Amino acid sequence: MQHIPVLLKEVIELLDPRPGEMVIDATLGLGGHAEAIIRVIGSNGKFIGLDADEENLKYAGEKLKKLDCLVELHHLNFKDVASVVKSPVNIIFADLGLSSPHLDDTERGFAFREDASLDMRYDRTSGITASELISSLKEEELANVLWKYGELRTSRRIAKIIKESDKVDTTFKLKECIEKSAGYKAKHIIPQVFQALRIAVNDELGSLETLLSQAPDLIKPGGRIGVISFHSLEDRMVKQAFKKLSEPEIDPVTGQIVKEAPFEVLTKKPVIPSDEEVQENPRARSAKFRVLAYSF
Repeated sequence: MQHIPVLLKEVIELLDPRPGEMVIDATLGLGGHAEAIIRVIGSNGKFIGLDADEENLKYAGEKLKKLDCLVELHHLNFKDVASVVKSPVNIIFADLGLSSPHLDDTERGFAFREDASLDMRYDRTSGITASELISSLKEEELANVLWKYGELRTSRRIAKIIKESDKVDTTFKLKECIEKSAGYKAKHIIPQVFQALRIAVNDELGSLETLLSQAPDLIKPGGRIGVISFHSLEDRMVKQAFKKLSEPEIDPVTGQIVKEAPFEVLTKKPVIPSDEEVQENPRARSAKFRVLAYSF
């Protein structure tokens, strides 16, 4: 499989893995970032990888077992990171983007250039498909999903046409509904509808909220937390969580600092791919990377 890890140079520089450290990659994917990290932490380090997709896990496992490091892999969603941590770690990293196979394997239902079953699950061993989600939702509920996760102003019209259609169980049936509702604007709206359904099917924002709430308690003093996001909903959550953790406790009466913030944001602005990287890997264009350090 072709896989180009996003912002790889920046991830290594800002997370700054060191020999002997313990690192968690909560979204292993095909192991591109993992391989680079493992080569730095070496044989005295420990690497723990999680992925909701069994196929990704198997592929990455074959690649990583050839490296000289203690590697532990788990078929888990990134929201379950706390379940694999027995003692505080040095780094927790999450790349929230779709991995290449999700887009390249048309049978998964993530892309719309070819007809396929409307699945969209990262973990095909559990949960409901996008088609089943559409069937289970009332028109108003579907419109809310499209508005909340796709930021679509025409969400009600799209939801109405989808619910009035025969069973929408393939990517092309969904695409036809969007084209019917949006006309010539459909080409811009189709990606937003697919994004919204994918986020809902995999509870991506709920999982991210859990990760952001748990990760600070799993990090050693001096440790780092890094997250790459690919759309504004995710990036906003990461930005707000990191900002809250890096603000000192203020006395509401005197305005004096009562307690210094235990964390420091290392990326005052999100790190984005260079023009050269986007040219080489167009899928990187919307990536934003933020890093938080435990300063105590």
